[in-house]
Amino acid sequence: MGSIDKPQDELTILVTGFGPFKDQYPRNPSWDIASSLPEYLPPVNAKSSTSIRSSSVALPPVRIVVHPEPVRVTYSAVRELIPKLWTAGYAGVSKIDYVLHIGMASTKKQYVLEQLGHRDDYGLVDLDEKLPNQNPSSEDYPWHGVPAQLTTELDVADIKKRWVSKLPSDLLLKVSQDAGHFLCDYIYFNSLANCYKAQERRRVAFLHVPAVRPVPADVYQESIDLGREIAIQLLRSIVESELAGPRVTAESEL
Repeated sequence: MGSIDKPQDELTILVTGFGPFKDQYPRNPSWDIASSLPEYLPPVNAKSSTSIRSSSVALPPVRIVVHPEPVRVTYSAVRELIPKLWTAGYAGVSKIDYVLHIGMASTKKQYVLEQLGHRDDYGLVDLDEKLPNQNPSSEDYPWHGVPAQLTTELDVADIKKRWVSKLPSDLLLKVSQDAGHFLCDYIYFNSLANCYKAQERRRVAFLHVPAVRPVPADVYQESIDLGREIAIQLLRSIVESELAGPRVTAESEL
């Protein structure tokens, strides 16, 4: 991805998805959804099979930059990636305004906007059969001075209201405070902690999407198409919420 001259009012959202997970999921819907997103947030009058309401907020151009490859389902891959991801100039992006991580939830059949990430209590090994460093006494422990939980500083309550209003009522759209203590939780916490340590506003979101097996192919593709529209409307809701009014604290009522 080459760099571009970014108009002053253009916003940039960086999106990630995860790679295959064991034999059960040779294709990860989180990556297939992320990698299918358009380069820019489409106008509200663009054709859509699921979007039902238009925006009441005038939006600037919103560039969607998808990390060029799926994140491997290992703690070490996340630890290596996240500091780079937030560095100015990464992937040709001069400034990242927001980050959306997308992950697959094998136990959830709905689309879930996560509120917070956890530092501790990771007991599930990754694809390399390893756990993250959770020993504060070790020399390379990364979280000294970082709270055990970090919440996003986006207005989740307002975002959810906008998100729900844009999609059919039969879709299950939820907010959660338990991202699962596995790689999804870990990448979310790492992004939040990166902002926290840099004394920056925690402008990060995490979307859990349902697990779907790649066969039959037509059913899988329908799920990806739906997930893409849901992700687009979430991105739109985030930007609308951010532009609509004053920022709120992370403890705002859901």
